[in-house]
Amino acid sequence: MQSPAATPDEYIASLPEDRKAAMEKLRGTINKNLPKGFKEGIGYGMLCWSVPHSAYPAGYHCDPKVPLPFLSVASQKNFIAVYHMGVYADKNLHDWFVTEYPNHVKTKLDMGKSCIRFKKPEIIPFALIGELVSKITMQEWIDLYEKNLKG
Repeated sequence: MQSPAATPDEYIASLPEDRKAAMEKLRGTINKNLPKGFKEGIGYGMLCWSVPHSAYPAGYHCDPKVPLPFLSVASQKNFIAVYHMGVYADKNLHDWFVTEYPNHVKTKLDMGKSCIRFKKPEIIPFALIGELVSKITMQEWIDLYEKNLKG
């Protein structure tokens, strides 16, 4: 479900009341813990944090006009999703997250390749998400992206 919002504040304001508090807290957690350099915005109709063209002029290989995406958060129809490209691109980070998750949440992990889904806002492990987003600097993400792109 893509939002027509043009800014992160518009995105949050457009959410149903039962999702706003969790999404605001998730956004705050990410902004507080994400290493310097990533830029918050809207990408693909979601809250998005990316590597700006000023730091990575090549942009995203699928569309070089788009900054290199790193992390997105969306309020979907049946869940809140965190899309973390580092979890997709780095097996060690993926394995750490999968191992750590049960220490924070009692429900089963609902995860795709880069998508972590939370069907109930009250089960979002904000501290764990904060730790996850802090684990890759912008330069480490660029290096990992290029390594995977070439590999």
